Amino acid sequence: MKKFTWEMKLSLFLIAACILIYTAKFLIIGDDGQSNTVTYIFNALGFLPLNVLLVTLILNGLLSMRAKKEQQEKMKMIVGLFFSEFGSELLRLFVRCDKSKESICSVLAVTKSWTKQDYSAAQEVLENHCSRLSPETADLLEMRSLLDSHHEFLLRLVENPVFLEHGKITELMQALFHLGEELAGRGDFSNLPNSDIGHLTGDISRVYCTLASVWLSHMEYLGANYPYL
Repeated sequence: MKKFTWEMKLSLFLIAACILIYTAKFLIIGDDGQSNTVTYIFNALGFLPLNVLLVTLILNGLLSMRAKKEQQEKMKMIVGLFFSEFGSELLRLFVRCDKSKESICSVLAVTKSWTKQDYSAAQEVLENHCSRLSPETADLLEMRSLLDSHHEFLLRLVENPVFLEHGKITELMQALFHLGEELAGRGDFSNLPNSDIGHLTGDISRVYCTLASVWLSHMEYLGANYPYL
């Protein structure tokens, strides 16, 4: 059974209060159509709960919607900063390690004519594609260097609560920091055992899939709100 929210409880209470006040008015002074001070007081008291209902719930709801929209705009702006400073470069590096890079490049070739259905179809392709990575030693070195050089930048992003409002963003940051720790904890990549290579490839694939998904969502947002870019 669905629980009542505080808004629903308050609405029911205020409506009940309004009914009780007008019922009391009818029982005490009747409804003879005459206007006097007592009638005015009852009418004012009866309208008060409705006034509170309108101001508290409706106006508060509109303000909350506006605040939520502004917060989402801030989050999208920070996501854009993430990709311009770091994310796009890392995504290109991952695509370079992709054994089917031609295929994924065609999937990620976003155009202005793309619709919501096109983005949804691309997201579905990504879910089944991101395990096709085969990073070389040079790729692992470059990933480690890139993550290390942007470590402070990523930490500052995590400190911003707006940036972590999106579930995918939180998942991405967790995967990124884990990958950074795994890469930093290994010295010479050329002598890694197959078990370590397999573990790193799995971590990289997880970041790759989430990063590409967030990138597609960001492109969809830009296409819908800033088509001139």
